[in-house]
Amino acid sequence: MTPADSTLLAQLLARCALRDERAAAELYRRSAPKLFAVVTRILRRSDWAEEVLQETYLSIWRHAAEYRPDRSAPLTWMTRIARNRALDWLRRPGEKSLGEDYQPLIERLADDTPELVERLSAAAEAGMLSRCLNALDAHSRHAIALAYYHGLTHSEAAAHLGHPLGTVKTWIRRGLAELRLCMERP
Repeated sequence: MTPADSTLLAQLLARCALRDERAAAELYRRSAPKLFAVVTRILRRSDWAEEVLQETYLSIWRHAAEYRPDRSAPLTWMTRIARNRALDWLRRPGEKSLGEDYQPLIERLADDTPELVERLSAAAEAGMLSRCLNALDAHSRHAIALAYYHGLTHSEAAAHLGHPLGTVKTWIRRGLAELRLCMERP
């Protein structure tokens, strides 16, 4: 998340505090995929995660006026709310847990340190990036992997792939544009 993204989310939260429904819709559009990934990672069930995500945004709407940008980044604040909602969901009396004992997980995730929230947020972004990379055509995905994961220059990637430099640059440029769009999608 860039500083500009963070600033925009903070502005949207401020507008939500004034009960601006358009701001709430935009906040949801920009942050729901990340929060859904965090909640799904904790709950391990998408049906539960959908319900918790709805509760999360209701809580964000109700408490938007309490957000303080000097204390945390907006996504960190929202992730903390989502995580707490997910943990509350797991603690509900009588909930069936797919045969797993969730108590150790709850105790591990109950740590309220910023590092944990940041790790959950980073994991959500990594999952989204992986999904978006897999959606690219094979040429773009391979060229981007060579350039950004293996550190090859465009010329080295072209030589490795056995294609002209211009073609590889086009694959990378188009792939990055598609990645950017995919990462912005809810």
